[in-house]
Amino acid sequence: MIPTIPNLPTTHLWLLGVSALLFVLVLLGLSRGADSFSERRHHRYRAKAARVLARLPALAGDAQRLIYLRKINPYVFEELLLTAFERRGYRVRRNARYSGDGGLDGQVWIDGQRYLLQAKRYGRAISAQHLQDFGDLVRQQNCMGFFIHTGRTMQTSRLLLQACPNVEVLSGNRLLKLLAGHADWHAGLVSMGKKGDGRGIGHE
Repeated sequence: MIPTIPNLPTTHLWLLGVSALLFVLVLLGLSRGADSFSERRHHRYRAKAARVLARLPALAGDAQRLIYLRKINPYVFEELLLTAFERRGYRVRRNARYSGDGGLDGQVWIDGQRYLLQAKRYGRAISAQHLQDFGDLVRQQNCMGFFIHTGRTMQTSRLLLQACPNVEVLSGNRLLKLLAGHADWHAGLVSMGKKGDGRGIGHE
């Protein structure tokens, strides 16, 4: 014998409906709140990055500039690089969120070529494993990549780069030239050796 479900009073049904609606509205509100927080944080870090770019020329020399860059917030450093590329006329794409990016800190298009970006504020030698992981990501995406850092590229990493021809390292003087807006920031980069002055606006 199939048990019967007792009829609920109309008032109870109405309360259940209202509760379900409120639950949905709360979930939507939380989602929008998270998106709004993420957007505000992006704007805040981009503003800080602009202030860092304005401050760098006032520092005494390149060594002081690199020391300063190693101390800034890692997300500000990411925005710093993306802003510098934008100011050179390149199209960039920012991640929706800073964390959980799988090693991808942004993207830039230069003369039609897509580059993935990874930003590292090293104080010492760069991690060969980080470089290897980024090289694997670039190969999976079938594009090019800029591994950008404030540390030192040791011989082990240089040998590893030979097996990652799609990855270019930006560091030291070349990084500072990019941040300063110099036209020759890309001098010596193999992937841009035949791309004119590298000022073309990228496109997909």
